[in-house]
Amino acid sequence: MNPTEIEAIVRSYYENLAAMNPEAVLAHFAADAISHDPVGEPPAKVHEGFKEFIGRLQMVFESLETAIESIFFAPNSAAVKWTTQGISKSGKTVTFAGITIFEMNEDGKIHTTRAYWNPAAMLAQLRG
Repeated sequence: MNPTEIEAIVRSYYENLAAMNPEAVLAHFAADAISHDPVGEPPAKVHEGFKEFIGRLQMVFESLETAIESIFFAPNSAAVKWTTQGISKSGKTVTFAGITIFEMNEDGKIHTTRAYWNPAAMLAQLRG
């Protein structure tokens, strides 16, 4: 895959995640895709439980928006530096940042993600 194709998938991923549209997000993933989100937690099979994950986001957040700050490309992969801002259902604003590595398969689908970020810091903002 070339960088333009990879970037289109990455941007669509974040746009549809912000829209909390699980079907559109899942359409970018291979059937056997694995997500390490965050890295250090047990990896998850993307197609198992993703709709429930989106449901939890919808319960907590009124809105989410991710700004892509930088994308660095390698063959069939990209490292994305991002910042997400969310507004909770209770009106609290949270901001969290990270880097996600996307690895694509030969069919142009995301096969693996590795997200480096701190969920505890985000949760502390929600509780604070």
